[in-house]
Amino acid sequence: MRKRMRRMLMLLVIVVAGAATFAALWIFRGREISSFIDRYWTVETQSVPIQSIAYEGSGSGGILICNGVSFSLNDVRPDLSLSVGSTKDNQLALATSGRVFPFGPLTSTSENTGERLATVPPPGDQAFLEMRHSVLSWPTPFDMNFMTGQSPSWKRHTYQEIRWKKSSGAKLQMLWRYEQFFYPGNGWTSGFMTREGSTGLIRVDIKE
Repeated sequence: MRKRMRRMLMLLVIVVAGAATFAALWIFRGREISSFIDRYWTVETQSVPIQSIAYEGSGSGGILICNGVSFSLNDVRPDLSLSVGSTKDNQLALATSGRVFPFGPLTSTSENTGERLATVPPPGDQAFLEMRHSVLSWPTPFDMNFMTGQSPSWKRHTYQEIRWKKSSGAKLQMLWRYEQFFYPGNGWTSGFMTREGSTGLIRVDIKE
């Protein structure tokens, strides 16, 4: 009887220790765990055809505007070096790693401040803007906001992705990652919160 009780007690201790370890990992390493899972599995919330795309900037950096939503091209990693401008045949195009992807013929080039280049997907192109979020959220019990007195209790990543396939077969993938906050009583906020070093444009891939 005593031996059985000892075994049950040891099992209980192991379960409690395991739960405590898992909770600690979830709190202190939840962001990293969530990011790892996101490589293989995310939850798609919306996928809409791209109706228009425009660029505001000087060619390096700037803002890409897709369906009226602004995406920053600033502060990207060195290996994601890219430029946006017009081609010799007057098309809005993106270039990276020695490859060029033309979005379509320019429909607008005038802007009072800076340069604005705009176009729409040509007939035959398949262009979509997809929105997804992490499967796993992570708790943030130590986040404090002394300005408002309100702090998020949970966070998760959101992803905005441009998928574009030309009628010629060329493909473009652009992926931005942001953070989304959860406030008790208010729910999930806008999914465009930034965090230095982990959000923004994280992937650009052109396949010709």
